[in-house]
Amino acid sequence: MKLTRRSFLTATALAGGVALAGPFAWRLANAAEPRELKIPELIDARHHGQSVSLRVQPGKTSFFPGRESETLGYNGSYLGPTLRVHRGDDVEVAVTNALSEDTTVHWHGLLIPGELDGGPHQTIPTGATWQPVLPIRQPAATLWYHSHAHGRTAEQVYAGLAGLMIVTDDEEKALELPSEYGVDDIPLIMQDRQFENGSLVLPQGMRTRMHGRRGDTLMVNGTINPFARVPARLVRLRLVNGANARFFDLAFTDGRPFHWMASEGGLLERPVELRSLRLAPGERAEILVDFSDGRPVTLATGPDSNVPRMRMMERTADLTGGERDAVVRFEPQGAETSVVKVPEQLLTHERLDPSTAIRRRRFEMTMGMGMGSMMGSGSGGFGINGRSFDIGRVDERVGLGDTEIWEVSGAMMAHPFHIHGVHFTVLSRNGSPPDIRDQGLRDTIVVQEPVELLVQFLQPAENAPFMYHCHILEHEDNGMMGQFSVS
Repeated sequence: MKLTRRSFLTATALAGGVALAGPFAWRLANAAEPRELKIPELIDARHHGQSVSLRVQPGKTSFFPGRESETLGYNGSYLGPTLRVHRGDDVEVAVTNALSEDTTVHWHGLLIPGELDGGPHQTIPTGATWQPVLPIRQPAATLWYHSHAHGRTAEQVYAGLAGLMIVTDDEEKALELPSEYGVDDIPLIMQDRQFENGSLVLPQGMRTRMHGRRGDTLMVNGTINPFARVPARLVRLRLVNGANARFFDLAFTDGRPFHWMASEGGLLERPVELRSLRLAPGERAEILVDFSDGRPVTLATGPDSNVPRMRMMERTADLTGGERDAVVRFEPQGAETSVVKVPEQLLTHERLDPSTAIRRRRFEMTMGMGMGSMMGSGSGGFGINGRSFDIGRVDERVGLGDTEIWEVSGAMMAHPFHIHGVHFTVLSRNGSPPDIRDQGLRDTIVVQEPVELLVQFLQPAENAPFMYHCHILEHEDNGMMGQFSVS
C-alpha cells in the first residue's frame, strides 16, 4: 500500500534475506493485495418516514484476512451508515447504546440547538435510547457524526464510532452535480490506525497524549489498500478527515488538477482549481475529479505535516520514509465520455459585515509537558486560555443573534479548532488576508498563528452549552476544550 521508496526497500530487503522484525514484517507481507473500497450503506431519511435508527454496538472487524479486531460501530462492527437528510425536514434519530459504557453522538457541522447537539452533555447511558428530532435548516453540505463522550471521545472514535451525514437541497440539485451515491458521488472517510500482527491496537503513552494517536496504516471507509471503480467522467469525492490526529496532504500521483467545490459549511461560491489539498482532523471538503481519460490513478498523501520531529525520525527508521502513501486507487470504467464542464458559479453567499461584530474574544490553545499531561489527567498545560476543560463551568456567554470576532491561536503545533453550532468565515491569518483554503463557510479551521474568525450565533444553547475545542481528539479529552452558552 506504499508507493515508491518503501515498496523498493521492502522488495530489496525480502529478496536479500534481510530480516524485517515483528508486526511490521507481518503487515508488509499481508497488505499487498488491493481491496475494493467499502461504501457505507446509505439511509435516506425521506425513504424512512423521517425516522432513522442507530445502534451503537461492539463488534469484530477483519481489516486483514483471518485477523479479527475488537471494534465499535453504528449498525455494524465499524463506522456507520451514511445518513442523508433534506433541508427543511425534521428528522428523528433514535440512538440506542448497546455498549458497556456511556457514549454520545455529536452531529458535527449540523446547525441545531445545544440540547440536540450530541456533545458531552447529551450522554446516552448503557441500554438507553436517545431520540432527538433534528431540524435541518442549512444548505447542502458534507457533515459527519461521531462520539463526543466526556474523556472518552478519542478512544471511541478510534475504535470506529464515526459516520457520514449528507445534507441536500434544491439549490444544489439544480446545479446537476454528480450525485449518484457510491457511483459518481463517493464518500471517503480517511483514517490512520495502528496494527500488530493484523489486529487493531490502541496506542498509549505520553507522546500519544501530547501529539495524538497516529497509526502506521491508512484506511478509507475502514478499507486498507482500497481501489474504487468509477465512471469515466466527472466524479464527486466527499473527503472527511476522520483521523484522531493525522493531517492529510492529498494529491493525485499523476499531478492532475481537481476542483475544490465545498467546505464544511457547503458549496463555495466558485470552484477552485487545485493540485493538492490539506485536511486536518474534523475538516471536510468536496472535490470534482475528471476521470474521462480512463487512466487509473491514485489519490495519495504526503507525510503528516503536523508530526513532531522526533516522530518523523521514528517513521523513517520504520521504513516509511518521506514518500507519499496511497490513500485510494481509482480505476475508471466504461468508454471515454466527453468532459463535463465544472460549473463556473455554484452559490452566492450573503456576506457578514465585520463591522457588525459587537465583541472580540481571544482563545489560545495551550499544551504543556507537565506531569498531569503525561498521566492524562487533563491538567499540566492542556487547555484554552490557561484553563483545562470543566464540564460544570460555562466559559463564555454569547447573545443569540450576535456577531463576534474570535481570534484563535495555538501553541507548539498546528491545531484544528472546531466550534459547535455555528458556521464562520475567516477574516485574517497572522494579520494577513486569509489563505485560499480559508474561504467558504467553516466549522473547523487549522490555527497556530493567530486567525480571526467572524462568527454569528443563530442557534440557542441555554439548556445545554456548545463546545469549542481542538479536534486532535487526545487534546480534547485532556482538557483543550471550552464551552459557551447562547441565549
